[in-house]
Amino acid sequence: MFHQVNFLKKLAQTQKGFSLIEILIGLTLIGFAGTFVATKVYDRFQEGKILTVKTQISKLGETLQDFKRHCGFYPTTDQGLDALIEKPSGRECKRYAPGGYLSKGSIPLDPWDGEYSYESDGSTYKIISYGNDGIEGGEGFDADISSEDL
Repeated sequence: MFHQVNFLKKLAQTQKGFSLIEILIGLTLIGFAGTFVATKVYDRFQEGKILTVKTQISKLGETLQDFKRHCGFYPTTDQGLDALIEKPSGRECKRYAPGGYLSKGSIPLDPWDGEYSYESDGSTYKIISYGNDGIEGGEGFDADISSEDL
């Protein structure tokens, strides 16, 4: 038993802590794990933004349907989505809803703080978000999202 106690004392005296290499390896492993988790969180965040864009475009489409039901046409490209907030000039809408068609009184921005692009000839329309990069085209999270794709 005496030899065991001496051995344990000797072992305790030689083992004072982690070496620098052991600490660096540990920090590196933690860094790799953190990078993996952060990437997954970022991807989920971007997927949520894409879902939000699709929902907003869908809602704007429903609002445009209301406008068309009252006016007989969609706002033209020149009139834009602003026609959902205040009565457009030009082609007259006799049954325009008092107070407009959007309850907040403003056109929402996409989740990347960009304005929606709107094109219409009065009988059809297209609403586009240019995605994360804000420019036409792109792939992945930078891809355009259009009402025609929903």
